[in-house]
Amino acid sequence: MTVSRNPTVHSEPIGTARRERATAPAPRDRRGGLSARARQNLAGAGFVSPAVLVVAVLLYVPFLWTAYLSFTEYDGLNPPTFTGVDNYTRFFDDPALGGSVRNTLMWAFGVTVVPVVLGLLVAVLSYGIRGGTWFRLPFLLPYALSGAGLAVVWGFLLQSGGAVNDLLGLLHLPGADVSFLLEWPYNTISMIVAVTWQQTGVNALLFLVGLQSIPKEYSEAARLDGATGWRLFRRITWPLLAPLTTVIVGLSLVASLKTFDIVWVNTQGGPGRTSETLAVTMYREAFVSADYGYGSAVALSLTVVTAAISYVYLRRQVGTGKEPD
Repeated sequence: MTVSRNPTVHSEPIGTARRERATAPAPRDRRGGLSARARQNLAGAGFVSPAVLVVAVLLYVPFLWTAYLSFTEYDGLNPPTFTGVDNYTRFFDDPALGGSVRNTLMWAFGVTVVPVVLGLLVAVLSYGIRGGTWFRLPFLLPYALSGAGLAVVWGFLLQSGGAVNDLLGLLHLPGADVSFLLEWPYNTISMIVAVTWQQTGVNALLFLVGLQSIPKEYSEAARLDGATGWRLFRRITWPLLAPLTTVIVGLSLVASLKTFDIVWVNTQGGPGRTSETLAVTMYREAFVSADYGYGSAVALSLTVVTAAISYVYLRRQVGTGKEPD
């Protein structure tokens, strides 16, 4: 009688095997040298390392230098003098800080919500219809303007006695005597409208790319089940656009928190610093008043706030990134 013997198979957790392979030393060939795969990895690291070094020099070194200056008194001519947390104490005691934070939050809400909603609306209404490209074109053209160019155009329209005041007076509408750039909150709201006019088009273009990436089978199956219009958008289109919406909102949020160019060109934060944002405060103190220590403290505070808000938002939207057990 023949007895077959099956070798005993020892199983181990997949995660443990993966960790052991990840921490194992680089494989070597029979002659004691590195294997072909290991040599390829080293070659790839050699090609990538110059770019990583450039990024480190251009990003991390200035950041660390700014962080150091924020604890000093420095005018750009004499050596920095260490002052501890005096710049941060001065920053939080600044009477104009409340106005800067208020305006920055207004920018964060206005530039994040309004252009994204309008861009989504334009993309959905123009998708899949004849002449949709021509419908989107007027919304895309403003994005070709630079921030300074946008500020000049809207500054001409919104100045006292400018085109907007004349048009409102001609139509006998309220606001003909309002100085849009000289009174708060009209100055901040007007500039948010200008940026919304510019950003709506590019958001519509990004949402259009997302719509084109959705397989048609989903919408066709939903239509067979009787879903049309708002129900089709809410049940099928919007959930599939959620990842792209997270990216668009995140980018808009970061851009809004560092708003500078249009405010500086139109009002320079005035009158009386009423339209000032944190980015304008940083620029004024560092490059106008030559108080680089205090300006660095404002810049570092703005960086921390932006990073914290972005992290909280992305964590709530996409989770912690942990692999499922």
